[in-house]
Amino acid sequence: MSLMGRYLGLVKFEHTLFAMPFALMSLMVATGGRPEPATLLWVVVAMVGARSAAMAFNRLSDRHIDARNPRTADRHIPAGEVGAAGATIFIMFSSALLVVAAWRLNPLCFALSPVALAVVFFYSLTKRFSSWSHVFLGVALAVAPVGAWLAATGSFAVFPLLVALGVTLWVAGFDTIYGCQDVEFDRRAGLHSLAVRHGTAGALVIARVLHVLAVAALCLAFGLEPSLGVTSLLGMVIMAGLLVWEHRIVRGGDLSRIDVAFFTVNSWIGVVLILFVALDLYLF
Repeated sequence: MSLMGRYLGLVKFEHTLFAMPFALMSLMVATGGRPEPATLLWVVVAMVGARSAAMAFNRLSDRHIDARNPRTADRHIPAGEVGAAGATIFIMFSSALLVVAAWRLNPLCFALSPVALAVVFFYSLTKRFSSWSHVFLGVALAVAPVGAWLAATGSFAVFPLLVALGVTLWVAGFDTIYGCQDVEFDRRAGLHSLAVRHGTAGALVIARVLHVLAVAALCLAFGLEPSLGVTSLLGMVIMAGLLVWEHRIVRGGDLSRIDVAFFTVNSWIGVVLILFVALDLYLF
């Protein structure tokens, strides 16, 4: 594998699909579907920098834990494909990418860039002391729609904050499901998750509640935004259907198809929503 391939694998670059659509959706709504090309470019650069830095920091801080867990022992750092020093340099480079992009956007984004980095780094530490670490991951990804809105407008508003709430709850729900597969290892290692605290069955119930609340928050965001209409809400119906499918896949605690539930279903959700918001903005 090439050097670039190893680092892209380290940060699971393809999983940028989870947060990127929500950043672009927020940017589209903020600009009425007509973002400045430079703003669009630097928002994408900022997103890639922030997510890459956060994921590399997660892998670096968890490298000793990952090495002891049979499911994660083949990840790039414990497997020796990427060294700790190389990962540290990559984190610094990715963080600088975010800061430079924020500087090119506007003074508020630049001033808040260290806060954004602190938020996305903090998540990696939370499973050492909190069963609700899944929510902290949600908050880390929810930085995306708020940051994109600030990039376009330079001010806060209700729409990106409600979208951020929806993203937080959605991510917390699917990460709760994903955490169920490590429940026995986490107990032995002294790590925290909702599955460790409430068992797999209890964690799956909590995940369903989180996803119901996520749909409600996003419906409220779309319903209150004057530039959006019925088409965007139709996208929410499809999102709800995808989440129902996700929970049916793991019904009864069957985690044999968890990769389908976690990766396939959730990667489609952001794509579906940005598609229907774009239809609303550009056609209707």
